[in-house]
Amino acid sequence: MKKTLTLLSFALLLFACGSKKTETDSSDAPAVAGESAPANQLTEQQKADGWKLLFDGQTMTGWRNYKNKENDSWEVVDGMLHCKKVNDSTENKRADLMTTDPYENYEFAFDWKIAPQGNSGVIYRVTEEFDVPYASGPEYQLIDDIGYPGELKAPNKTGSNYDVHEAKNKTLNPPGEWNSSKIVVNVNHVEHWLNGVKVLEYELGSPDWKKRVAGSKWKDFPGYGLAKTGYIDLQDHGSEAWFRNLYIKVL
Repeated sequence: MKKTLTLLSFALLLFACGSKKTETDSSDAPAVAGESAPANQLTEQQKADGWKLLFDGQTMTGWRNYKNKENDSWEVVDGMLHCKKVNDSTENKRADLMTTDPYENYEFAFDWKIAPQGNSGVIYRVTEEFDVPYASGPEYQLIDDIGYPGELKAPNKTGSNYDVHEAKNKTLNPPGEWNSSKIVVNVNHVEHWLNGVKVLEYELGSPDWKKRVAGSKWKDFPGYGLAKTGYIDLQDHGSEAWFRNLYIKVL
């Protein structure tokens, strides 16, 4: 009897483990490039599948500063969009960098890395109605989850929809190493992916979304998450961040 119960317990354990599924990316999204792989390029198949480059690796073509603010924090270096660290000894002119074209429904894939203690993000469906881009668009958070010198709630960590939805089941490479992310925005449906795994999804305007927003720092931002189309915005949060392989596929 004891032996039978042991075998039964083992079988139940195997079943429980097998029932936990993590959704992984089987799409045609460009994969994260290794350090020696060609960056900022699409294969012929990716082009045929509808992917387009948003960054050519050499110029800022296709990008401009939020509200055309004067800016000295962004540069193109070694095939990357680089956000410089705040220099306390000089007056800094900081601004987010955003696409010149607005987008409605799309998949946006990008590689990124941050410096230790760094903080950045990608904000989507951004409008220029307000003084800051995060007043209108939700944010895919990019941050040093372990070393950031401040308190971080679960919805404020990497991959999360900042302060609203927590990213789960994620595998995150540490600061200084590349990560690959993807944002899917299709009508009201939004997905966040990190290193090939879907870490959250939500529906804009749903009762759950409204409840979460009402309990977040966005409760006093009347335009938050309401735009049906908008720009893709790379956040300048005062710390170093790097981006490359920025691709979009319009849905």
